Amino acid sequence: MSDRPLLRVVRGNPDDAELAALTAVVAAAASAAAAASGSAAPARRTSWWNDRSAAVRVPVQAGDGAWRASALPH
Repeated sequence: MSDRPLLRVVRGNPDDAELAALTAVVAAAASAAAAASGSAAPARRTSWWNDRSAAVRVPVQAGDGAWRASALPH
């Protein structure tokens, strides 16, 4: 573990109660940010092979190159 302090007072002379309140606020903000982001690992993207939306057909538009565009993933 490092020897650096987690919080550092730059100006003023806070008492113990003020430091405790500051620590509680910072800890609550950090835990709320961790809970909002879900898990620590990023979500894995579904592969194209397992993507069920590819089975849903989209309407083919008539026009130049429509036959080529009908086979491309959307």
